[in-house]
Amino acid sequence: MTQQGVRWAAEQVLALAPDAASRKAGSRLGASGPWSEAGCSNEGAVWGLCKGSGSKPYRTVVDTTGPAYQCSCPSRKFPCKHALGLLLLWSDPEGPVAPGDGEGAPDWARTWLAGRAERTAGKKTAPAAPADSGAARRRAEQRAERVSAGASELEQRLEDLLRGGLAAAEQSGYSLWEETAARMVDAQAPGLAARVRELGAIPGSGPGWPVRLLEESSLLYLLVRARRRQAELPEALSSVVGARLGLPVRAEGPPLRDTWLVLAQYDTADARLTTRRAWLHGATSGRTALLLSYGAAGKAPELTLPVGLAMEAELTWFPRGTGGRAELGERFGTPAVPSSRPTGVDVTEALGRYGQAVREDPWTPHCPVALGPVVPAPLPDGRGWQLVAPDGSAALPLSASAAAGPGLWRLVALSGGAPVTVFGECGHRGFTPLSAWVEGDEAVVPLS
Repeated sequence: MTQQGVRWAAEQVLALAPDAASRKAGSRLGASGPWSEAGCSNEGAVWGLCKGSGSKPYRTVVDTTGPAYQCSCPSRKFPCKHALGLLLLWSDPEGPVAPGDGEGAPDWARTWLAGRAERTAGKKTAPAAPADSGAARRRAEQRAERVSAGASELEQRLEDLLRGGLAAAEQSGYSLWEETAARMVDAQAPGLAARVRELGAIPGSGPGWPVRLLEESSLLYLLVRARRRQAELPEALSSVVGARLGLPVRAEGPPLRDTWLVLAQYDTADARLTTRRAWLHGATSGRTALLLSYGAAGKAPELTLPVGLAMEAELTWFPRGTGGRAELGERFGTPAVPSSRPTGVDVTEALGRYGQAVREDPWTPHCPVALGPVVPAPLPDGRGWQLVAPDGSAALPLSASAAAGPGLWRLVALSGGAPVTVFGECGHRGFTPLSAWVEGDEAVVPLS
């Protein structure tokens, strides 16, 4: 424990790494890296000088209240291996980074920290630019027309697919889907474009792809038909349709201040964008929130949260149809060990929550659930894994992607045949574990 807050565990530091190579390199620098200087302050700043391949050492500084990072190395990864190594030095109570009073920080670190504080304050106080309501209304009407035209075009494309047979989808290749997706982008319907690209990848996804293609095509067809009759839909469902089409939405309503436990964080990437998803759970409100951040292709998003720690912050939610997405507002203090974790529910309750989520949003792929106590076990046919109630009365199969990933073996090792509580995403493809913990142990183990 330091005066500025709780030192993070090494596992929580490594959970910030953008990829496996960064974790390995960061671990090496955190164990025996050539650090000529390292220190930290009560204000939550950690800094250090690490000798690299050049003549000058790399200047690395981390604001742990963010966390936020700055390093003079040329890496495009975020955080870079030097930031990870520095945090690992700090996480070790016996390591060389001891608490300080802030006076020992070098000028370059203090300059960056001061600039970051000014930028953060500027974001909070910057007044909103006055809007031209007439021009904004005309732009919205024009976009609505383009979206409707794009939806009609996609509706025809899906009908042609079914008339010609699903086998034609495999023969035509991905290029036709990419062309259709590009037309949805031109129609200013990015939600449709993303779903079209997902359809294009299904024919090459392995055995059983025709069934999956039919399912996803049907959901997409339902969405474009809903666009045609959106004005007739109930307000809540109309909002869901707009969000799934990719129409602009804003976080709205009063912010909710709570102590939020960071349950999971993982990245997905395509040729254009890297998306980072973080799941948070409120200790007092009991609400679960999804935070999204984005980075250019090949570059990690800026927002990075310490999995397993809790932070006091304000969140503002987006409208229905965004999967429980919220916007992170002001943060208070530094991340700390959580005082509580979400209570696990049984399989029946988990399925009921997913059913309710689908009732409100037919296009939702999953809903967040803390499931437990359960025991990971192979399926009877040996072709997958499941999470089984301790008395064997019920079970949920793991999704194929989860059963094939390294997180499964972390979960099995953590359980050792004993019950655990597992947080993850429950959907029609199965349950995807993202983190887990054992009763009586305060550590939240990331699985993603």
